[in-house]
Amino acid sequence: MTDLVRHLSVYADYHRDERNIATHMLGIPLIVLAIAILASRPAIAVGGGMSLTPAMLLSAMVAVFYLRLDLRFGLVMTILLALSCWVGVAVAGLSTGAWMGIGIGTFVVGWASQFVGHYFEGRKPAFVDDLSGLIIGPLFVVAEIAFLLGLRLEVKRSMTPR
Repeated sequence: MTDLVRHLSVYADYHRDERNIATHMLGIPLIVLAIAILASRPAIAVGGGMSLTPAMLLSAMVAVFYLRLDLRFGLVMTILLALSCWVGVAVAGLSTGAWMGIGIGTFVVGWASQFVGHYFEGRKPAFVDDLSGLIIGPLFVVAEIAFLLGLRLEVKRSMTPR
């Protein structure tokens, strides 16, 4: 069993109810986006009109983790993280009130949907037992979408039966 399959199997064990999975399809991307927004300040000028933010550094580290787990999923995750950083920088350019309101509001809505999903599931979130669930959640969403599209079915078949 590869590390990818092991991580996805453990996470999937906490997410068997279709309503829970559906809420995660909304909530997890919102949480990732909220973190990118809130971590897009301060921006540090690095020359040539470019800036570096904490969100970019965090996304780069997380992207390396995903790429080491699986190249194809890792590339998709890297693109999604880059898009989140792009949105984060755009929102961080707004007034402080707007930046904080959008960032915190998105974060709260994302987590609220997570907890509604786990109410349906009747089980606590995966990260309560293993903090790696926080980094596997976004990958789980991408994997579930891939499976729905008929992609990477060899990974799905390798996972613990759901």
